[in-house]
Amino acid sequence: MHRIGLIIADHFQMLALSTLTVFEFANLVADRPFYQPEVYSEHGGTVRSSSGIGVDSAKLSEETQVDTWLVAGVLSPQEEPASPGVVNFLQTTASQARRIAGICTGAFVLAQAGLLEQKRATTHWAHSHSLVSQHPTIRLEDDRIFIIDDTIWTSAGMTAGLDMALGMVEKDLGADVARTVAHRLVMNQRRSGGQTQHSEMLALSPRSDRLQTALEYARNNLRKTLTVEMLADAVHVSPRQLSRLFRQETGKSPAKAIEGLRLEAARVMIEQSRLSLDAIARESGFRDRRHMREVFIRGYGIPPQSLRAGR
Repeated sequence: MHRIGLIIADHFQMLALSTLTVFEFANLVADRPFYQPEVYSEHGGTVRSSSGIGVDSAKLSEETQVDTWLVAGVLSPQEEPASPGVVNFLQTTASQARRIAGICTGAFVLAQAGLLEQKRATTHWAHSHSLVSQHPTIRLEDDRIFIIDDTIWTSAGMTAGLDMALGMVEKDLGADVARTVAHRLVMNQRRSGGQTQHSEMLALSPRSDRLQTALEYARNNLRKTLTVEMLADAVHVSPRQLSRLFRQETGKSPAKAIEGLRLEAARVMIEQSRLSLDAIARESGFRDRRHMREVFIRGYGIPPQSLRAGR
């Protein structure tokens, strides 16, 4: 039995509890009690989340044996540092666990305990500057979904904690189990740790339903030679009106917005599939592999093959 211990403190973020659901569903998929998720706090008893909801917890003890420690984050880690008791617990018990993970701003707690010194790590992008300012020895990669450095795992935002938990399930029980768990949880996709925290659709931030529909149409038809006329026809407006909407709501032309969607689609395929770069260029709508490479260097500053080389 692999015991998963989630450490929470006052004002913790409730979404951290969802990571335990990943392990619960892994038991169901594996058809055996492989994981035993439990919630802990420094003093035990009821702990209030940032939303005011109380959660029961067991008291941390140096005698507690767990396979994996997960540390939940708080909304304002700069204002609410971990207590000396929790920091001391992690310092004295870290070597006894197979792995230790910081969920979102839980990375600040690991850093306080000295567990991230000279380690590659990530955290929520909004707090990355503060983490590096307080702990300059951390090799922060502030645009990753989650990062594994030896026995230390860290994730970006709270939902990235689900991806990190799925990554643990994959390490323990295999890719097929992890994919099935993701499917059972109706997750859109199982994101690998190397993926960026930023979504092109979120970055474009379309406000109107019409522009959202146009972008969804483009994303679902990237293999086609997409023109303004095609997008305009899909949402029943004139090409001129659609171009104006793109500029007003995204600050980009339709062509630039579509290029960003192609780039993101290609990156995901490179990270998650074994397709050749020629096939990925075709699937994501680039003219050819050379064109995709040019856009990659312009958008990410690296050629596409370097992503695959780092896998």
